[in-house]
Amino acid sequence: MANFSKSNVPQFSVEVYQNEFLPEGGREVNGIITVTSTGGGTTGGVPLRSGAHPPSHATGQAASAAVVIMVDCSGSMDYPPTKMRNARDATAAAIDTLRDGTAFAVIGGTHVAKEVYPGNGRLATADPQTRAQAKEALRRLAAGGGTAIGTWLRLADRLLGAAEVSIRHGILLTDGRNEHEAPEDLRAALDACSGRFTCDARGVGTDWEVKEVTAIASALLGTADIVADPAGLAADFTQMMENAMGKEVADVALRLWTPVGVEIKYVKQVAPTVAELTDRRTEAGPRAGDYPTGSWGDESRDYHVCVQVPEAGIGQEMLAARVSLILPDPSGGAPQTLSQGLVRAVWTDDMVASTSINPQVAHYTGQAELAQVIQQGLDARKSGDFDGATAKLGRAVQLASASGNEDTAKLLSKVVDVVDAATGTVRLKAKVADADEMTLETRSTKTVRVKK
Repeated sequence: MANFSKSNVPQFSVEVYQNEFLPEGGREVNGIITVTSTGGGTTGGVPLRSGAHPPSHATGQAASAAVVIMVDCSGSMDYPPTKMRNARDATAAAIDTLRDGTAFAVIGGTHVAKEVYPGNGRLATADPQTRAQAKEALRRLAAGGGTAIGTWLRLADRLLGAAEVSIRHGILLTDGRNEHEAPEDLRAALDACSGRFTCDARGVGTDWEVKEVTAIASALLGTADIVADPAGLAADFTQMMENAMGKEVADVALRLWTPVGVEIKYVKQVAPTVAELTDRRTEAGPRAGDYPTGSWGDESRDYHVCVQVPEAGIGQEMLAARVSLILPDPSGGAPQTLSQGLVRAVWTDDMVASTSINPQVAHYTGQAELAQVIQQGLDARKSGDFDGATAKLGRAVQLASASGNEDTAKLLSKVVDVVDAATGTVRLKAKVADADEMTLETRSTKTVRVKK
């Protein structure tokens, strides 16, 4: 494990958990990479109080971040009227949580995107006066029109792109399906915005499409969640903004270098959520590729790297992969290496050594399967394949129970009656509330860490 630090950059560490021993003929090597960032959060790792503002000198630089809040103002936000009211209150709470000096804007989203505050293609700088002005502007938000989320994201990108800041972040709230633009238009907008800013996405109520909201968060390396009761929006928005204000460094990449003959099978984030990164590789020189990880504050995440190595004889060993955390130089100079770790392969005739599975690898392989079988089970249930749904959701109950993922186990119990968790024996519930099914689907990728 190696550590590197510079002023104004958090200290990063990389730890590799693996069983490096392979039997004769063995070729697959798995490693869990734990990345921890410390000392970078603007509050020293202490969560902000709602409405509290750390001094702008806390980061050593003013306006180190820019945030754009996108609020759904389509006609359905008036059914019931509490939705629009709670969305206004939640946006006001988020604005109250902005750190002094943060650049920000509010967008009202329908089938077109409109600047609500400050307007004229600009961002405001957070201080008591601009917060008050923004909250006054929120009162003019009214529901009416359709939903074309791609237009909201493109406007957010234009506003954020004009800011000379290190952290660019979006918060997006929708209550309905993206019915007023083609799916490929949203996909094109996400492709255009990917790597330019991160975005947390929230669905309020139960009339929106889970796969749309989770796809937005996944593409833009943010979080997705459901707020089934609009009354919970203010607390959720406050928490999201506190997390955004805690980010200190953006555009960190996980760089994988592999020797000749080594093939990368997959790279995925496995904690705090499962996120597939394999297809998001960008080439970074001979036999090296970068995988995006987004913005970091004081936090720890786990990644699963799986590679295939050439065959070798007993007693031989090799470096299977070198994992580095890379921070690009905004001025175009050489990138900074924040930390490094090594994944190794050693061939042995010791059967005990070569057949033991590393606890971290086993745990996260199970967590990734858990996320997958929940999605498959819910899809089967929707399509009327109740036997398939019972089998997949039963396996999900078994995995959640075995790994101690109590939150997911509770969500599953709203969709199935659990007969025996250990064997995964379940019965589908005859009636399931939309909110319960959507909550399970939205949160299916949330994982628990390995018990040390």
